[in-house]
Amino acid sequence: MIQRIQTLYLFLAAVVMSLTLFLPLGTIAPKDYPEMTLKAYTIENWPAAELGTDLQIYLICLCCLLALPTLMSLVIIFLYKNRLLQIRLCVSEIVLLVGALAFIGIYCYRLCEIIPMDAVFTLGFTSLMPVFAIVFVVFAIRGIAKDEALVRSLDRIR
Repeated sequence: MIQRIQTLYLFLAAVVMSLTLFLPLGTIAPKDYPEMTLKAYTIENWPAAELGTDLQIYLICLCCLLALPTLMSLVIIFLYKNRLLQIRLCVSEIVLLVGALAFIGIYCYRLCEIIPMDAVFTLGFTSLMPVFAIVFVVFAIRGIAKDEALVRSLDRIR
């Protein structure tokens, strides 16, 4: 059952979320510093004194919120014998992904409050990757539901 289409969708969701972890969410271009990239786990080249502990806590929470659905997708792949549990975990993964999207928005808003007025914050394409992961997980749920319906119809024939 590992070779089913939902395995591909769940793997693609894990790849998309791991890309979100390691690619920049956006760029900050202040006047005094060269352009800096904003990653989910760190802000590269930003003076550490200007970052508050509040924003560092946001970074840690954001990193966890992006890593958890990535690991969850990989775990769900190997639960192919219990399709109902797979569907439940996929739904909870969608909730986590929506939370990650909201947290990315909150984090970027808080970051825009801290950066100087002459700096320009540009949101990157990577910040929308959880949307693609949600789509892949929904497709995986559809595939798992089709497998469950097929198994139930075969049990009915017996």
